[in-house]
Amino acid sequence: MNDLNSTTVLDAPDRVPVTKKDLTADHPTWCPGCGDFSVLAFYYKLLTNRQVPHEKVTTVAGIGCSSRFPYFVQAHGAHYIHGRALPFASGVSLSRPDLHVFVFGGDGDAFSIGGNHLNHTARRNVKMTYVIMDNYVYGLTKKQTSPTSPIGFKSKTDAWGSKDRPINPMKQLISSGATFVARTSHTNPNHLLAMMEAAMDHNGFSVIECLSECVEFYPGAFNDSNPRKGGVFNQVPEDHDVTDEYAAYRLADNNFPGYFGIFYKKEVPTKNQNEADIEALFADKVAGKQSWQILQQSFNRMK
Repeated sequence: MNDLNSTTVLDAPDRVPVTKKDLTADHPTWCPGCGDFSVLAFYYKLLTNRQVPHEKVTTVAGIGCSSRFPYFVQAHGAHYIHGRALPFASGVSLSRPDLHVFVFGGDGDAFSIGGNHLNHTARRNVKMTYVIMDNYVYGLTKKQTSPTSPIGFKSKTDAWGSKDRPINPMKQLISSGATFVARTSHTNPNHLLAMMEAAMDHNGFSVIECLSECVEFYPGAFNDSNPRKGGVFNQVPEDHDVTDEYAAYRLADNNFPGYFGIFYKKEVPTKNQNEADIEALFADKVAGKQSWQILQQSFNRMK
């Protein structure tokens, strides 16, 4: 089982280069000003820069505003059920190592109903890139408190102001075992593209938390991280050791707006490679046999 080199461009000399127009499907239906537009635009740019053929890209999402991504990308994809995008994408990645698998979701889809799947996909280190567009609110269902909503946030589910402590996405991802953890914002497009490129190149489970403002139900949520609105965009210090898990955890402990960049990155065996090694081991044991003979052998052991 051979992993696709994520830096490889089209190698067929007679093939027409992929353009943004080729990758664009349906017209995006987000609210005007939504941060998700920026993420989609740079997803197109990432794929055109790398010249990845349509048939080598798979876009998977769960449920939520951000999870509409597969509708807008002209390539293989699936709009799966709420919180279950990662197990579906894991199946795609493990069965089709020749594909680049991208998953898109929001803070509710990733950290609430999909939280357990996120933990297990991270510890298994399945090869894919997961972009979590975090807007600190449930937007599609019209303003409910999400797992990342700050204390005091008033919503339809917490009209008095939320009293529940929000999760820290970076801490959770690092402690869960994700082998690439980064943070960015839709208001800094160059940084966003750089993080997507680095995540795509990583051989393992790469996750990006991208602050993506919901202008309809939580406007101004990330002003403190936007220099154009009086905030500061602190990039991860140059001397930060991305292989040091504890240093990454300490970096994630800073109060908002915190830092942006790659918090943690480490090369460990992927679930894909582990599965391939097991398949190779057992393939030797049934060498020369037809599929039906292997199946019959398995049934015979059950008798």
